[in-house]
Amino acid sequence: MSASKQTKKDHLLLFFKGVGMGAADVIPGVSGGTIAFITGIYQRLLNAIQSINIDATKILFQKGSFKNNIKALWLHIDGNFLLAVFAGLITSGVSLAKIITYVLTNHPIYVWSFFFGLIIASFIHIVKQVAVWNIKTISSCLLGAALAFIITTLSPSEANPQWWLYTLAGSIAICAMILPGISGSFILLLLGMYGHVLAAINNLAFDLIFLFVTGCIIGLMAFSRILTWLLAHYHQITFALLSGFLIGSLNLLWPWKQVLTTYTNSHGIVKPLTQKNILPDTFLHITGQDPQQIAAFSLMVFGLVLILFIEKLSQK
Repeated sequence: MSASKQTKKDHLLLFFKGVGMGAADVIPGVSGGTIAFITGIYQRLLNAIQSINIDATKILFQKGSFKNNIKALWLHIDGNFLLAVFAGLITSGVSLAKIITYVLTNHPIYVWSFFFGLIIASFIHIVKQVAVWNIKTISSCLLGAALAFIITTLSPSEANPQWWLYTLAGSIAICAMILPGISGSFILLLLGMYGHVLAAINNLAFDLIFLFVTGCIIGLMAFSRILTWLLAHYHQITFALLSGFLIGSLNLLWPWKQVLTTYTNSHGIVKPLTQKNILPDTFLHITGQDPQQIAAFSLMVFGLVLILFIEKLSQK
């Protein structure tokens, strides 16, 4: 295979990894950072993001040909990589927004079951990165699990969407989106902005999308540096913490839930506010609905196997 064909193949593969990240980020409870991690691009993504710094500005305005400066800047920030990944991420996020909204509304058990399996497999993958389990790594894992569990038990709110809230929500949610195990979409849900951001994407409200993306860029630039520093100085402890985040987030993804309280959103639609995880038999007794256990557990296994298969492909 020629170098140009191999490069095109690599860029296409990066695009589809970005598609996977975008699809995960739309789901409350699933992190795009998890997909980036298991597909082997996580560290490169962090490095590329944090390379957009003062040095990049100096390269752009250094003496010499502006055209050559642009080329040097593009190489400095790993531009081809970022372009391929974010093109896939944005394409997926925009195209899947309506589909995800429909599936979550009409087939929630199927969706949550599938992603429950994905997260278990992701946990297995990240645990492998911890070479030594000792008091520090075990404590870090337990701390991550506790934090994620607490976050997933918080009650979502319904915000009054002022323009600045889109920027604030973006800057906070993007931190979770690049952190394996913590869902940016769920953070948006807690802030009461998930439905508003999804509506802005579905309605192509470019002004609101711009505000949200601006917040994402601000948060991404700041948090990527913090996370990179942690991985450089506390590698094993950080990975143990991330594995704990994944386990703790399973609380949110359990398919069978009992709605305890509801609220009416700004569109007059009644939605669950607080829920409790229950067993399939209890779900049948309370709701009178088929818990679809065989399909649900099959999808859990499928999600588990799919991630392990992707892991094997990424190692080749």
